[in-house]
Amino acid sequence: MAIPLYVMIAPLPLAWYATTVILLFAVGIWLCDQAQRLLGAHDHPAIVWDEIVGYLLTMFMAPPGWLWVVVGFMLFRLFDIWKPFPINIVDRTIRGGLGTMLDDVVAGVYAWVGVQILALFFLNDPA
Repeated sequence: MAIPLYVMIAPLPLAWYATTVILLFAVGIWLCDQAQRLLGAHDHPAIVWDEIVGYLLTMFMAPPGWLWVVVGFMLFRLFDIWKPFPINIVDRTIRGGLGTMLDDVVAGVYAWVGVQILALFFLNDPA
């Protein structure tokens, strides 16, 4: 779900892209909280809104092209699964919709940094 949504909003001006991600994050806090109550579990695997927002954050200002779509997805999934500090702390201590959203947002920030560093390294023209 995240990749088709990214493809749809990628052409937006940066301010609109950022606004869209912020709005999806805000809605996600409420939505994930409600889903957790219905499912009776914190960050249930059926809840994917948080992963969508985390991936969209990863892809903010990413270079165009399918290579970057895949690189961003792989980096986001790496950090989302690995949960390095402070993602692991957020995942264990913050409950409700905010906690569900925040661990993926932090993973998205890590992945965003990775995409930006790779883009600088591989797209930097030495001439």
